Amino acid sequence: MEILPIALISLALTITFSILIGSFLYKRRISRNKANNEEKARFIIKEAELQAENIKKDRILEAKEKFLKMKQEFEEEANRKKNQIISNEQKIKQREAQLSKELEQTKRKEADLDEERQSLARQHELVKNRKEELDKFNQQKVQLLEGLSKLSADQARDQLVESMKEEAQSKANSYIKDIMEQAKLTATKDAKKLVIETIQRTATEHAVENSVSIFNIESDDIKGKIIGREGRNIRALEAATGVEFIVDDTPEAIIISGFDPVRREIARLSLHRLVQDGRIHPARIEEVVAKTTKNIDDEVVEIGERTVIDLGIHGLAPELIKMVGRMRFRSSYGQNLLQHSREVANLCAIMAAELGLNVKQAKRAGLLHDIGKVWPEELEKPHAIVGMELAIKYKEHPIVCNAIGAHHDEIEMTSIISPIVQACDAISGARPGARREVIEQYTRRLKELEQVGLSFEGVDKCFAIQAGRELRVIVDAEKATDERAGQLSFEISQKIEKEMQYPGQIKVTVIREMRSVAYAK
Repeated sequence: MEILPIALISLALTITFSILIGSFLYKRRISRNKANNEEKARFIIKEAELQAENIKKDRILEAKEKFLKMKQEFEEEANRKKNQIISNEQKIKQREAQLSKELEQTKRKEADLDEERQSLARQHELVKNRKEELDKFNQQKVQLLEGLSKLSADQARDQLVESMKEEAQSKANSYIKDIMEQAKLTATKDAKKLVIETIQRTATEHAVENSVSIFNIESDDIKGKIIGREGRNIRALEAATGVEFIVDDTPEAIIISGFDPVRREIARLSLHRLVQDGRIHPARIEEVVAKTTKNIDDEVVEIGERTVIDLGIHGLAPELIKMVGRMRFRSSYGQNLLQHSREVANLCAIMAAELGLNVKQAKRAGLLHDIGKVWPEELEKPHAIVGMELAIKYKEHPIVCNAIGAHHDEIEMTSIISPIVQACDAISGARPGARREVIEQYTRRLKELEQVGLSFEGVDKCFAIQAGRELRVIVDAEKATDERAGQLSFEISQKIEKEMQYPGQIKVTVIREMRSVAYAK
Protein backbone atom coordinates (compact mmCIF):
# COMPACT_ATOMS: atom_id res chain seq x y z
CA MET A 1 0.00 0.00 0.00
CA GLU A 2 2.84 2.38 0.68
CA ILE A 3 4.45 1.46 -2.64
CA LEU A 4 1.47 2.69 -4.67
CA PRO A 5 1.63 6.34 -3.58
CA ILE A 6 5.35 6.37 -4.14
CA ALA A 7 4.82 5.02 -7.62
CA LEU A 8 2.18 7.61 -8.36
CA ILE A 9 4.44 10.35 -7.09
CA SER A 10 7.29 9.02 -9.23
CA LEU A 11 5.00 8.86 -12.26
CA ALA A 12 3.80 12.40 -11.62
CA LEU A 13 7.36 13.65 -11.30
CA THR A 14 8.36 11.81 -14.47
CA ILE A 15 5.47 13.31 -16.39
CA THR A 16 6.22 16.78 -15.06
CA PHE A 17 9.88 16.40 -15.92
CA SER A 18 9.00 15.17 -19.41
CA ILE A 19 6.69 18.14 -19.89
CA LEU A 20 9.40 20.54 -18.80
CA ILE A 21 11.99 18.91 -21.05
CA GLY A 22 9.51 18.95 -24.01
CA SER A 23 8.68 22.59 -23.35
CA PHE A 24 12.38 23.43 -23.23
CA LEU A 25 13.08 21.55 -26.44
CA TYR A 26 10.06 23.20 -28.15
CA LYS A 27 11.20 26.67 -27.15
CA ARG A 28 14.72 25.89 -28.27
CA ARG A 29 13.41 24.68 -31.62
CA ILE A 30 11.29 27.79 -31.98
CA SER A 31 14.27 30.03 -31.23
CA ARG A 32 16.42 28.09 -33.73
CA ASN A 33 13.76 28.45 -36.44
CA LYS A 34 13.45 32.12 -35.61
CA ALA A 35 17.20 32.56 -35.94
CA ASN A 36 17.17 30.71 -39.27
CA ASN A 37 14.29 32.84 -40.53
CA GLU A 38 16.05 36.00 -39.47
CA GLU A 39 19.18 34.82 -41.26
CA LYS A 40 17.18 34.07 -44.40
CA ALA A 41 15.44 37.44 -44.16
CA ARG A 42 18.81 39.22 -43.87
CA PHE A 43 20.11 37.24 -46.89
CA ILE A 44 17.03 38.07 -48.95
CA ILE A 45 17.26 41.73 -47.99
CA LYS A 46 20.95 41.79 -48.89
CA GLU A 47 20.30 40.10 -52.23
CA ALA A 48 17.45 42.53 -52.96
CA GLU A 49 19.73 45.45 -52.14
CA LEU A 50 22.37 44.09 -54.54
CA GLN A 51 19.78 43.63 -57.28
CA ALA A 52 18.43 47.13 -56.63
CA GLU A 53 21.95 48.52 -56.85
CA ASN A 54 22.57 46.68 -60.14
CA ILE A 55 19.25 47.89 -61.54
CA LYS A 56 20.10 51.39 -60.40
CA LYS A 57 23.49 51.21 -62.15
CA ASP A 58 21.86 49.85 -65.34
CA ARG A 59 19.28 52.61 -65.32
CA ILE A 60 22.00 55.20 -64.78
CA LEU A 61 24.01 53.78 -67.69
CA GLU A 62 20.92 53.71 -69.91
CA ALA A 63 20.10 57.27 -68.93
CA LYS A 64 23.69 58.35 -69.67
CA GLU A 65 23.62 56.61 -73.07
CA LYS A 66 20.27 58.16 -73.89
CA PHE A 67 21.53 61.55 -72.75
CA LEU A 68 24.67 61.24 -74.90
CA LYS A 69 22.59 60.15 -77.89
CA MET A 70 20.14 63.03 -77.40
CA LYS A 71 23.08 65.40 -76.93
CA GLN A 72 24.66 64.18 -80.16
CA GLU A 73 21.37 64.51 -82.06
CA PHE A 74 20.86 67.97 -80.58
CA GLU A 75 24.38 69.03 -81.57
CA GLU A 76 23.88 67.72 -85.11
CA GLU A 77 20.54 69.51 -85.41
CA ALA A 78 22.05 72.67 -83.91
CA ASN A 79 24.97 72.55 -86.35
CA ARG A 80 22.60 72.00 -89.25
CA LYS A 81 20.41 74.93 -88.19
CA LYS A 82 23.49 77.06 -87.56
CA ASN A 83 24.79 76.34 -91.07
CA GLN A 84 21.36 77.07 -92.46
CA ILE A 85 21.16 80.34 -90.55
CA ILE A 86 24.62 81.36 -91.79
CA SER A 87 23.62 80.50 -95.34
CA ASN A 88 20.37 82.47 -94.98
CA GLU A 89 22.26 85.44 -93.54
CA GLN A 90 24.62 85.44 -96.51
CA LYS A 91 21.69 85.26 -98.91
CA ILE A 92 19.96 88.13 -97.04
CA LYS A 93 23.10 90.26 -97.22
CA GLN A 94 23.45 89.60 -100.92
CA ARG A 95 19.77 90.37 -101.40
CA GLU A 96 20.10 93.61 -99.39
CA ALA A 97 23.01 94.72 -101.58
CA GLN A 98 21.06 93.86 -104.68
CA LEU A 99 17.97 95.70 -103.41
CA SER A 100 20.06 98.78 -102.66
CA LYS A 101 21.30 98.84 -106.24
CA GLU A 102 17.79 98.27 -107.54
CA LEU A 103 16.46 101.05 -105.31
CA GLU A 104 18.97 103.54 -106.73
CA GLN A 105 18.08 102.47 -110.25
CA THR A 106 14.38 102.81 -109.41
CA LYS A 107 14.85 106.37 -108.13
CA ARG A 108 16.63 107.35 -111.32
CA LYS A 109 13.89 105.73 -113.39
CA GLU A 110 11.19 107.53 -111.39
CA ALA A 111 12.80 110.86 -112.19
CA ASP A 112 12.91 109.95 -115.87
CA LEU A 113 9.33 108.73 -115.74
CA ASP A 114 8.11 112.02 -114.25
CA GLU A 115 9.54 113.87 -117.21
CA GLU A 116 8.07 111.34 -119.65
CA ARG A 117 4.70 111.48 -117.87
CA GLN A 118 4.45 115.22 -118.37
CA SER A 119 5.39 114.86 -122.01
CA LEU A 120 2.86 112.02 -122.47
CA ALA A 121 0.10 114.09 -120.87
CA ARG A 122 0.60 116.77 -123.50
CA GLN A 123 0.69 114.16 -126.27
CA HIS A 124 -2.42 112.48 -124.86
CA GLU A 125 -4.46 115.62 -125.33
CA LEU A 126 -3.33 115.83 -128.96
CA VAL A 127 -4.05 112.11 -129.54
CA LYS A 128 -7.49 112.42 -127.97
CA ASN A 129 -8.47 115.17 -130.33
CA ARG A 130 -6.99 113.27 -133.26
CA LYS A 131 -8.83 110.10 -132.24
CA GLU A 132 -12.21 111.82 -132.23
CA GLU A 133 -11.60 113.01 -135.77
CA LEU A 134 -10.49 109.50 -136.86
CA ASP A 135 -13.56 107.86 -135.26
CA LYS A 136 -15.88 110.09 -137.26
CA PHE A 137 -13.92 109.38 -140.44
CA ASN A 138 -13.95 105.59 -139.79
CA GLN A 139 -17.71 105.56 -139.25
CA GLN A 140 -18.22 107.32 -142.57
CA LYS A 141 -15.79 104.90 -144.26
CA VAL A 142 -17.52 101.79 -142.81
CA GLN A 143 -20.92 103.02 -143.93
CA LEU A 144 -19.55 103.63 -147.41
CA LEU A 145 -17.88 100.16 -147.59
CA GLU A 146 -21.02 98.38 -146.35
CA GLY A 147 -23.02 100.09 -149.07
CA LEU A 148 -20.52 99.12 -151.79
CA SER A 149 -19.86 95.45 -150.68
CA LYS A 150 -23.37 94.67 -149.47
CA LEU A 151 -21.75 92.98 -146.37
CA SER A 152 -21.94 93.97 -142.74
CA ALA A 153 -18.78 94.85 -140.81
CA ASP A 154 -18.91 91.59 -138.78
CA GLN A 155 -19.18 89.44 -141.92
CA ALA A 156 -16.27 91.20 -143.58
CA ARG A 157 -14.21 90.85 -140.39
CA ASP A 158 -14.85 87.08 -140.19
CA GLN A 159 -13.76 86.57 -143.81
CA LEU A 160 -10.62 88.60 -143.24
CA VAL A 161 -9.74 86.70 -140.02
CA GLU A 162 -10.18 83.31 -141.73
CA SER A 163 -7.92 84.25 -144.65
CA MET A 164 -5.32 85.74 -142.30
CA LYS A 165 -5.39 82.61 -140.09
CA GLU A 166 -4.53 80.29 -143.01
CA GLU A 167 -1.78 82.63 -144.20
CA ALA A 168 -0.33 82.96 -140.67
CA GLN A 169 -0.36 79.19 -140.12
CA SER A 170 1.45 78.59 -143.41
CA LYS A 171 4.05 81.25 -142.59
CA ALA A 172 4.48 79.81 -139.05
CA ASN A 173 5.18 76.32 -140.43
CA SER A 174 7.70 77.76 -142.86
CA TYR A 175 9.29 79.78 -140.06
CA ILE A 176 9.56 76.68 -137.82
CA LYS A 177 11.28 74.74 -140.62
CA ASP A 178 13.74 77.60 -141.16
CA ILE A 179 14.54 77.71 -137.44
CA MET A 180 15.10 73.93 -137.27
CA GLU A 181 17.38 74.05 -140.34
CA GLN A 182 19.33 76.92 -138.81
CA ALA A 183 19.65 74.97 -135.52
CA LYS A 184 21.05 71.96 -137.40
CA LEU A 185 23.63 74.15 -139.18
CA THR A 186 24.81 75.77 -135.92
CA ALA A 187 24.66 72.59 -133.76
CA THR A 188 28.42 71.96 -133.89
CA LYS A 189 29.27 75.53 -133.03
CA ASP A 190 26.93 75.66 -130.00
CA ALA A 191 27.50 72.07 -128.80
CA LYS A 192 28.82 72.97 -125.35
CA LYS A 193 25.84 75.20 -124.67
CA LEU A 194 23.18 72.87 -126.04
CA VAL A 195 24.54 69.60 -124.56
CA ILE A 196 22.87 70.41 -121.23
CA GLU A 197 19.64 71.80 -122.65
CA THR A 198 18.89 69.23 -125.38
CA ILE A 199 19.72 65.73 -124.04
CA GLN A 200 17.80 66.07 -120.75
CA ARG A 201 15.06 63.51 -120.55
CA THR A 202 13.91 62.12 -117.21
CA ALA A 203 13.68 58.34 -117.33
CA THR A 204 10.48 56.58 -116.20
CA GLU A 205 10.07 57.09 -112.46
CA HIS A 206 8.53 53.76 -111.48
CA ALA A 207 11.06 50.93 -111.78
CA VAL A 208 10.07 47.25 -112.03
CA GLU A 209 12.07 45.37 -109.42
CA ASN A 210 12.85 41.67 -109.37
CA SER A 211 11.07 40.09 -106.41
CA VAL A 212 11.72 36.37 -107.02
CA SER A 213 14.86 34.20 -106.89
CA ILE A 214 15.05 30.57 -108.06
CA PHE A 215 17.00 27.98 -106.03
CA ASN A 216 17.75 24.86 -108.05
CA ILE A 217 17.98 21.49 -106.31
CA GLU A 218 19.23 18.11 -107.54
CA SER A 219 16.08 16.14 -106.74
CA ASP A 220 12.60 16.71 -105.34
CA ASP A 221 13.44 14.53 -102.31
CA ILE A 222 15.29 17.48 -100.77
CA LYS A 223 12.01 19.44 -100.68
CA GLY A 224 10.75 17.21 -97.85
CA LYS A 225 13.85 17.91 -95.76
CA ILE A 226 13.53 21.64 -96.37
CA ILE A 227 9.85 21.62 -95.33
CA GLY A 228 10.56 19.47 -92.24
CA ARG A 229 8.14 17.75 -89.91
CA GLU A 230 4.83 19.65 -89.92
CA GLY A 231 6.60 22.46 -91.80
CA ARG A 232 8.80 23.56 -88.90
CA ASN A 233 11.98 23.90 -91.01
CA ILE A 234 10.43 26.13 -93.64
CA ARG A 235 8.73 28.23 -90.96
CA ALA A 236 12.10 28.67 -89.24
CA LEU A 237 13.69 29.67 -92.57
CA GLU A 238 11.01 32.26 -93.28
CA ALA A 239 11.20 33.65 -89.73
CA ALA A 240 15.00 33.93 -89.84
CA THR A 241 15.33 35.42 -93.35
CA GLY A 242 12.14 37.49 -93.67
CA VAL A 243 11.26 36.13 -97.13
CA GLU A 244 8.77 33.57 -98.40
CA PHE A 245 9.77 30.09 -99.63
CA ILE A 246 7.40 28.63 -102.22
CA VAL A 247 7.73 24.85 -102.49
CA ASP A 248 5.29 23.69 -105.16
CA ASP A 249 5.17 21.26 -108.10
CA THR A 250 7.91 23.10 -109.98
CA PRO A 251 10.48 20.35 -110.75
CA GLU A 252 13.89 20.64 -109.08
CA ALA A 253 13.35 24.26 -108.00
CA ILE A 254 12.31 26.28 -104.94
CA ILE A 255 11.06 29.85 -105.37
CA ILE A 256 12.31 32.52 -102.93
CA SER A 257 9.95 35.51 -102.92
CA GLY A 258 10.60 38.88 -101.30
CA PHE A 259 10.97 42.56 -102.22
CA ASP A 260 14.30 43.03 -100.41
CA PRO A 261 17.07 41.69 -102.71
CA VAL A 262 19.59 41.48 -99.85
CA ARG A 263 17.24 39.26 -97.84
CA ARG A 264 16.63 37.08 -100.90
CA GLU A 265 20.37 36.68 -101.41
CA ILE A 266 20.84 35.77 -97.71
CA ALA A 267 18.01 33.23 -98.00
CA ARG A 268 19.47 31.70 -101.19
CA LEU A 269 23.00 31.33 -99.79
CA SER A 270 21.70 29.98 -96.46
CA LEU A 271 19.56 27.38 -98.22
CA HIS A 272 22.53 26.41 -100.41
CA ARG A 273 24.73 25.85 -97.32
CA LEU A 274 22.02 23.89 -95.52
CA VAL A 275 21.44 21.59 -98.49
CA GLN A 276 25.17 21.01 -98.91
CA ASP A 277 25.59 20.29 -95.19
CA GLY A 278 22.53 18.02 -95.03
CA ARG A 279 21.67 19.01 -91.45
CA ILE A 280 18.42 20.94 -91.69
CA HIS A 281 16.68 21.75 -88.40
CA PRO A 282 15.57 25.01 -86.72
CA ALA A 283 18.68 25.48 -84.55
CA ARG A 284 21.03 24.85 -87.50
CA ILE A 285 18.94 27.15 -89.72
CA GLU A 286 19.28 30.07 -87.29
CA GLU A 287 23.04 29.49 -87.03
CA VAL A 288 23.56 29.35 -90.81
CA VAL A 289 21.34 32.40 -91.48
CA ALA A 290 23.19 34.47 -88.85
CA LYS A 291 26.56 33.50 -90.35
CA THR A 292 25.38 34.21 -93.90
CA THR A 293 23.96 37.59 -92.85
CA LYS A 294 27.32 38.60 -91.41
CA ASN A 295 29.11 37.45 -94.58
CA ILE A 296 26.70 39.44 -96.76
CA ASP A 297 27.16 42.56 -94.60
CA ASP A 298 30.94 42.22 -94.94
CA GLU A 299 30.56 41.70 -98.70
CA VAL A 300 28.34 44.77 -99.01
CA VAL A 301 30.97 46.94 -97.28
CA GLU A 302 33.73 45.43 -99.42
CA ILE A 303 31.80 46.10 -102.65
CA GLY A 304 31.15 49.70 -101.59
CA GLU A 305 34.80 50.33 -100.68
CA ARG A 306 36.02 48.77 -103.92
CA THR A 307 33.59 50.91 -105.94
CA VAL A 308 34.64 54.24 -104.40
CA ILE A 309 38.32 53.30 -104.78
CA ASP A 310 37.82 52.39 -108.46
CA LEU A 311 36.06 55.72 -109.10
CA GLY A 312 38.61 57.73 -107.11
CA ILE A 313 36.04 59.13 -104.65
CA HIS A 314 37.42 59.97 -101.20
CA GLY A 315 35.95 61.01 -97.86
CA LEU A 316 32.60 59.21 -98.28
CA ALA A 317 30.77 58.42 -95.01
CA PRO A 318 30.90 54.72 -93.98
CA GLU A 319 27.10 54.45 -94.05
CA LEU A 320 27.01 55.82 -97.61
CA ILE A 321 29.73 53.33 -98.62
CA LYS A 322 27.59 50.53 -97.21
CA MET A 323 24.56 51.73 -99.20
CA VAL A 324 26.68 51.88 -102.35
CA GLY A 325 27.49 48.20 -101.75
CA ARG A 326 23.78 47.43 -101.31
CA MET A 327 23.21 48.71 -104.84
CA ARG A 328 24.87 45.51 -106.07
CA PHE A 329 21.74 43.59 -105.04
CA ARG A 330 19.21 46.03 -106.53
CA SER A 331 18.04 46.31 -110.14
CA SER A 332 15.85 48.70 -112.14
CA TYR A 333 14.20 47.48 -115.34
CA GLY A 334 16.69 44.61 -115.22
CA GLN A 335 19.64 47.04 -115.09
CA ASN A 336 21.90 46.51 -112.08
CA LEU A 337 21.70 49.63 -109.90
CA LEU A 338 25.40 49.64 -108.95
CA GLN A 339 26.49 49.24 -112.57
CA HIS A 340 24.04 52.00 -113.58
CA SER A 341 25.38 54.35 -110.87
CA ARG A 342 29.01 53.67 -111.85
CA GLU A 343 28.13 54.38 -115.47
CA VAL A 344 26.35 57.63 -114.55
CA ALA A 345 29.35 58.70 -112.44
CA ASN A 346 31.76 58.15 -115.34
CA LEU A 347 29.45 59.94 -117.80
CA CYS A 348 29.11 62.90 -115.41
CA ALA A 349 32.89 63.10 -115.02
CA ILE A 350 33.42 63.13 -118.81
CA MET A 351 30.72 65.75 -119.41
CA ALA A 352 31.95 67.96 -116.54
CA ALA A 353 35.50 67.78 -117.88
CA GLU A 354 34.31 68.82 -121.36
CA LEU A 355 32.43 71.79 -119.87
CA GLY A 356 35.27 72.82 -117.55
CA LEU A 357 33.34 72.04 -114.33
CA ASN A 358 34.30 70.29 -111.07
CA VAL A 359 34.88 66.66 -112.14
CA LYS A 360 35.03 65.25 -108.58
CA GLN A 361 31.68 66.76 -107.57
CA ALA A 362 30.03 65.56 -110.79
CA LYS A 363 31.36 62.01 -110.32
CA ARG A 364 30.30 61.98 -106.65
CA ALA A 365 26.78 63.17 -107.49
CA GLY A 366 26.51 60.61 -110.32
CA LEU A 367 27.41 57.72 -108.00
CA LEU A 368 25.03 58.80 -105.22
CA HIS A 369 22.07 59.98 -107.35
CA ASP A 370 20.03 56.77 -106.73
CA ILE A 371 21.22 56.16 -103.14
CA GLY A 372 17.66 56.69 -101.88
CA LYS A 373 16.53 53.45 -103.58
CA VAL A 374 18.56 51.29 -101.14
CA TRP A 375 17.56 53.03 -97.91
CA PRO A 376 16.12 50.14 -95.82
CA GLU A 377 13.37 52.15 -94.13
CA GLU A 378 9.98 52.56 -95.80
CA LEU A 379 9.42 56.28 -96.40
CA GLU A 380 6.55 57.89 -98.29
CA LYS A 381 8.91 60.08 -100.32
CA PRO A 382 10.47 59.88 -103.80
CA HIS A 383 13.87 58.19 -103.81
CA ALA A 384 15.52 61.39 -105.05
CA ILE A 385 14.36 63.32 -101.95
CA VAL A 386 15.39 60.44 -99.64
CA GLY A 387 18.84 60.37 -101.26
CA MET A 388 19.22 64.14 -100.91
CA GLU A 389 18.29 63.99 -97.21
CA LEU A 390 20.84 61.19 -96.65
CA ALA A 391 23.53 63.23 -98.41
CA ILE A 392 22.71 66.26 -96.26
CA LYS A 393 22.78 64.07 -93.14
CA TYR A 394 26.28 62.80 -93.94
CA LYS A 395 27.62 66.30 -94.73
CA GLU A 396 27.91 66.06 -98.51
CA HIS A 397 28.51 69.26 -100.52
CA PRO A 398 25.31 71.30 -101.20
CA ILE A 399 25.92 71.03 -104.97
CA VAL A 400 26.01 67.22 -104.69
CA CYS A 401 22.87 67.21 -102.51
CA ASN A 402 20.97 69.40 -104.99
CA ALA A 403 22.02 67.21 -107.93
CA ILE A 404 20.72 64.10 -106.12
CA GLY A 405 17.39 65.69 -105.21
CA ALA A 406 16.80 67.35 -108.59
CA HIS A 407 17.65 64.50 -110.99
CA HIS A 408 13.92 63.71 -111.35
CA ASP A 409 12.79 67.37 -111.07
CA GLU A 410 11.58 66.87 -107.47
CA ILE A 411 13.25 70.16 -106.47
CA GLU A 412 14.62 73.16 -108.34
CA MET A 413 18.14 72.87 -109.79
CA THR A 414 20.62 75.37 -108.34
CA SER A 415 23.88 74.40 -110.08
CA ILE A 416 25.05 73.26 -113.52
CA ILE A 417 26.00 69.84 -112.07
CA SER A 418 22.30 69.00 -111.50
CA PRO A 419 21.20 68.91 -115.18
CA ILE A 420 24.38 66.98 -116.02
CA VAL A 421 23.42 64.24 -113.54
CA GLN A 422 19.86 64.22 -114.89
CA ALA A 423 21.08 63.93 -118.47
CA CYS A 424 23.61 61.17 -117.70
CA ASP A 425 20.95 59.22 -115.76
CA ALA A 426 18.72 59.33 -118.84
CA ILE A 427 21.61 58.37 -121.14
CA SER A 428 22.54 55.33 -119.04
CA GLY A 429 18.92 54.13 -118.82
CA ALA A 430 18.05 54.83 -122.45
CA ARG A 431 20.96 53.16 -124.23
CA PRO A 432 19.96 49.99 -126.15
CA GLY A 433 19.96 46.85 -124.02
CA ALA A 434 20.38 48.66 -120.71
CA ARG A 435 16.92 47.94 -119.34
CA ARG A 436 14.04 45.57 -119.88
CA GLU A 437 10.32 46.03 -119.38
CA VAL A 438 7.49 43.72 -118.52
CA ILE A 439 5.68 42.69 -121.73
CA GLU A 440 2.32 44.12 -120.61
CA GLN A 441 3.83 47.54 -119.91
CA TYR A 442 5.79 47.40 -123.17
CA THR A 443 2.70 46.67 -125.31
CA ARG A 444 0.62 49.23 -123.42
CA ARG A 445 3.24 51.91 -124.07
CA LEU A 446 3.28 51.10 -127.79
CA LYS A 447 -0.52 51.28 -127.97
CA GLU A 448 -0.55 54.64 -126.15
CA LEU A 449 2.08 55.91 -128.59
CA GLU A 450 -0.06 54.87 -131.58
CA GLN A 451 -3.18 56.42 -130.04
CA VAL A 452 -1.41 59.78 -129.74
CA GLY A 453 -0.80 59.76 -133.50
CA LEU A 454 -4.33 58.63 -134.36
CA SER A 455 -5.82 61.48 -132.31
CA PHE A 456 -4.92 64.02 -135.05
CA GLU A 457 -7.23 64.80 -137.92
CA GLY A 458 -6.16 63.44 -141.30
CA VAL A 459 -4.15 60.52 -139.87
CA ASP A 460 -5.07 57.18 -141.45
CA LYS A 461 -2.74 54.69 -139.68
CA CYS A 462 -0.02 54.69 -137.02
CA PHE A 463 2.69 52.08 -136.38
CA ALA A 464 5.12 52.09 -133.43
CA ILE A 465 8.33 50.41 -134.62
CA GLN A 466 11.90 49.80 -133.36
CA ALA A 467 10.67 48.94 -129.86
CA GLY A 468 8.85 52.25 -129.56
CA ARG A 469 11.81 54.38 -130.69
CA GLU A 470 10.00 55.49 -133.88
CA LEU A 471 6.38 56.29 -134.77
CA ARG A 472 5.35 55.93 -138.44
CA VAL A 473 2.29 58.05 -139.24
CA ILE A 474 0.46 57.52 -142.55
CA VAL A 475 -1.86 60.39 -143.52
CA ASP A 476 -4.69 60.50 -146.04
CA ALA A 477 -3.42 62.36 -149.09
CA GLU A 478 -6.84 63.80 -149.80
CA LYS A 479 -7.27 65.24 -146.29
CA ALA A 480 -3.74 66.56 -145.64
CA THR A 481 -1.38 68.58 -147.82
CA ASP A 482 2.41 68.33 -147.84
CA GLU A 483 2.60 71.39 -145.58
CA ARG A 484 0.11 69.80 -143.18
CA ALA A 485 2.18 66.59 -143.11
CA GLY A 486 5.25 68.57 -142.06
CA GLN A 487 3.21 70.36 -139.40
CA LEU A 488 1.77 67.04 -138.13
CA SER A 489 5.21 65.58 -137.37
CA PHE A 490 6.01 68.58 -135.18
CA GLU A 491 2.62 68.62 -133.39
CA ILE A 492 2.68 64.85 -132.71
CA SER A 493 6.21 65.05 -131.27
CA GLN A 494 5.18 67.93 -128.99
CA LYS A 495 2.12 66.00 -127.73
CA ILE A 496 4.25 62.91 -127.03
CA GLU A 497 6.66 65.03 -124.96
CA LYS A 498 3.81 66.52 -122.89
CA GLU A 499 1.65 63.41 -122.31
CA MET A 500 4.03 60.42 -122.18
CA GLN A 501 7.02 59.31 -120.13
CA TYR A 502 9.76 57.40 -121.96
CA PRO A 503 13.54 56.91 -121.91
CA GLY A 504 15.64 58.36 -124.74
CA GLN A 505 13.92 59.90 -127.77
CA ILE A 506 11.14 58.97 -130.21
CA LYS A 507 11.38 59.70 -133.93
CA VAL A 508 8.10 60.75 -135.61
CA THR A 509 7.91 60.08 -139.36
CA VAL A 510 4.85 61.30 -141.31
CA ILE A 511 4.27 59.64 -144.73
CA ARG A 512 1.94 61.15 -147.34
CA GLU A 513 1.57 59.10 -150.50
CA MET A 514 -0.48 60.21 -153.52
CA ARG A 515 -1.45 57.54 -156.08
CA SER A 516 -3.13 58.14 -159.40
CA VAL A 517 -4.37 55.00 -161.18
CA ALA A 518 -5.77 54.80 -164.70
CA TYR A 519 -6.49 51.87 -167.03
CA ALA A 520 -5.93 51.72 -170.78
CA LYS A 521 -8.64 49.66 -172.50
